[in-house]
Amino acid sequence: MTREAFKALFDAHFEEIRIHLYYRSGDESLATDIAQDCFMKVWDRKMDLEPGKDRPLLYKMAGDLVKSHFRREKRGAEIRQTLHFEYTSGSSEEDLEYKELQQAYERALSNLPEKQRVVFLMSRTEELSYLEIADRLSLSIKAVEKRMSGALSRLRKELKHP
Repeated sequence: MTREAFKALFDAHFEEIRIHLYYRSGDESLATDIAQDCFMKVWDRKMDLEPGKDRPLLYKMAGDLVKSHFRREKRGAEIRQTLHFEYTSGSSEEDLEYKELQQAYERALSNLPEKQRVVFLMSRTEELSYLEIADRLSLSIKAVEKRMSGALSRLRKELKHP
């Protein structure tokens, strides 16, 4: 692979791979590191990727790297626990209720299965369509719909007020 071809590949896909890894890990720094590792593997192995087949391969490689990381670190259950919300004294009752709801949302989000969480976050934060999500994750649209439906159902159950 030429330097120009690698630069074009990197420029075209790095940010979306990094965001995808962030959704899976919950750690922006880790996501950036793993995305860089993914592209370094492409460069080191002098992989000659075909246009149209490069994105699914990069997603697969990035996914494998993040799984390996968590397997080594034994942090599978703590993926989304890196976000911290602090109570500041003197907050109004509304602020406190908002923070409690935000904590409940983060807790519910972290309890989602990884596949559902990734699809949910891609849809809600990046505002991607099901077709775009299916394309990025190399899934059928029906699989994306099923994962989103499951995520919404679980979130509704966990966030339901008594």
